[in-house]
Amino acid sequence: MFARQAFRAAQQPFKSQYRRYATEPPSGGSNTILYAGVAAVLAGGGYYFYSQGDSPEKVAEKAKAIAGKVDGEAKKVGSSANSAFVGGDQGFISLKLDSIENVNHNTKKFRFALPEQDQVSGLHVASALLTKYQGPGIDKPVIRPYTPVSDENDKGYLDLLVKQYPNGPMSTHLHEMKPDQRLEFKGPIPKYPWTTNKHDHIALVAGGTGITPMYQLTRAIFNNPDDKTKVTLVFGNLTEEDILLKHEFEHLENTYPQRFRCFYTLDNPPASFSMAPKRVTKELLKTVLPDPKTENIKVFVCGPPGLYKAVSGAKNSPSDQGELQGYLKELGYTKDQVYKF
Repeated sequence: MFARQAFRAAQQPFKSQYRRYATEPPSGGSNTILYAGVAAVLAGGGYYFYSQGDSPEKVAEKAKAIAGKVDGEAKKVGSSANSAFVGGDQGFISLKLDSIENVNHNTKKFRFALPEQDQVSGLHVASALLTKYQGPGIDKPVIRPYTPVSDENDKGYLDLLVKQYPNGPMSTHLHEMKPDQRLEFKGPIPKYPWTTNKHDHIALVAGGTGITPMYQLTRAIFNNPDDKTKVTLVFGNLTEEDILLKHEFEHLENTYPQRFRCFYTLDNPPASFSMAPKRVTKELLKTVLPDPKTENIKVFVCGPPGLYKAVSGAKNSPSDQGELQGYLKELGYTKDQVYKF
């Protein structure tokens, strides 16, 4: 089904169809899938920490800065008597790995049990968790942020979706873990605070595992019957097999065809789709994203360093969004219209 949909999309007038969706309600309900090459974009991990390399000193320094911010903000928004993570002076919590699910050739879903079965995680939208691991021969702990893919209201567990990277110490450690082993967590890490109908239309530009905060935000919007926000997702991957959460996004697109559209880009598309676009370019984003002159829109970006460089420019630090650069600036978007996870 996925392949047939992609083929139909490649045959349709590209620019007129997708710009029309970005500015007014579409009349059709079919999925729209584009393939394009993003080799330079998909060369690393998904968050700011990945762009710092694997230096334990840099990671520990940034994590310490974030932890201080967590103390005040997470305690204010995420604390509850029934929440596992409440911020403040709580510190790291050791969670037991309950089960592992193989998702594809290099991605697994890890379910960690919360301390009590009737607890929720305590995360809010949008927020993440810090993970910490210090193995033999490592002077300083490895610390990485992850956005769980489980719902914030799920009780007794949280799920992480983790792609293993060749030089990723935390992702490698997770992929080597066995059920009943433990990992330390702290949070929540406040990101972009979402409220019902905060924006009329949001666009999500993601690469690789940078999709997880986008999924958290999208899920919250469509789980809320009062939220009427329109969502456009551009999601870059290497191959069709690498597309994470594809079934979840297909379900949303089929259920909410007037409000959710997803555009997949692939560095290595199947041979039968040679007519599809081959690159993620400024023209592609101009065609499918809401016009920058439209009122009350927001563009979110999350992915490896190459994605940030091409699309929006990198963040200076977790607390400093940095200047807007790349395609979005060239297309006329302002710094206030863009958020970099």
